[in-house]
Amino acid sequence: MIYPYKEKKPEVKEAIFIAENSTITGEVILKKNVSIWFGAVLRADIAPITVGEGSNIQDNAVVHVDYGSPAVIGNYVTIGHSSVIHGCIIGDTCIVGMGAVVLSGAVIGANCIIGAGALVTENKVFPDNSLIVGVPARAVRALKEDDTSKIMQNALHYIEIAEESEKSYKY
Repeated sequence: MIYPYKEKKPEVKEAIFIAENSTITGEVILKKNVSIWFGAVLRADIAPITVGEGSNIQDNAVVHVDYGSPAVIGNYVTIGHSSVIHGCIIGDTCIVGMGAVVLSGAVIGANCIIGAGALVTENKVFPDNSLIVGVPARAVRALKEDDTSKIMQNALHYIEIAEESEKSYKY
């Protein structure tokens, strides 16, 4: 469902797929070819959320904001199942693994992978090309070109799935 919050209405017309049981409210901007999957929640009540081109927010993920901390998700980013993105910046071409939590003020560089279940604490900054794992999260190595090309392949694959889903789920 798509709901306005006060006078702020989500901008979703460029999205490729939005599951009917997802919730999008407030100042949310979805760029071209974004997909929002089943049970996902994007709640921009106190700051904006922007989801970049070709990105996907998977099942049961939550994207929320904090006072003075919008959520900015770059282009071709995969937010894994049941992840929490809270008032942070995720750079272009990243994967946030299933169940990972990224807290307010954190900044994740481009071409990063955050491992499943990782906890990125408040205001933590990671450079481009980092493999980020653990509780609390830490960078364990730099990603190679082969790793980063797989991130892009994953995002492009989700665009294909979203196109098919948009056709399939029409009743």
